[in-house]
Amino acid sequence: MTAESLVSDSVIPLRTSDTGDEALGMMSDFYIRHLPVVNNTQLLGILTEDDILNNDVEEAVGSYQLSLPHMRVLADDHIYEVMRMLADFKLTVVPVVDQQGNYIGLITLADLLQFFARTSSFQDTGSIIVLEVPRRDYSLVEIARIVESEGAYILSSFLSSSSDAAVFDVTIKVNSQDIFSILNTFERFEYQIKASFNENVYHEALKERYDALISYLNV
Repeated sequence: MTAESLVSDSVIPLRTSDTGDEALGMMSDFYIRHLPVVNNTQLLGILTEDDILNNDVEEAVGSYQLSLPHMRVLADDHIYEVMRMLADFKLTVVPVVDQQGNYIGLITLADLLQFFARTSSFQDTGSIIVLEVPRRDYSLVEIARIVESEGAYILSSFLSSSSDAAVFDVTIKVNSQDIFSILNTFERFEYQIKASFNENVYHEALKERYDALISYLNV
């Protein structure tokens, strides 16, 4: 999946002749804090709220010194690069350009979240297991083998850890609602189970709380 496949034209880039006040209005309309500035088709960089507030809002943004002049991804970059840039620089949009630096469009943080929300790993029901695994012992192949030995399979997985930590938190989503045997097998292989969640139970608990709230409001 490349950046080009997520490009949106719902947010119009700024021209150099647009004022800071107009830029603030667009940011407010789209609930974003960044906007690309384009001269004809050439991307000049990203304008931030701070850039505007540090200058005269009545002046054209073309006269501003952009604090993020080189923030962009190429059309054929993987969406993981988009994710990295959004996270590392706390952006709300990432401009997408071709090999010549011509502006193609942008990807918003909301676009990226909606993309992942529509994938099968989020849409398909299942259960979530969080394992604490020493870095030296981590093997996704081994974890998948354990899950598959119990007749299930992994829908998605990701790692989280601080850079100096000796362990990974490995979060996996499996396609089974009944994970008792999977948990037992992990324990048999001396895996540390940090947490587990059954989506049906979680959704039922939410529904019970919702019903209780509605009942309370109707009293």
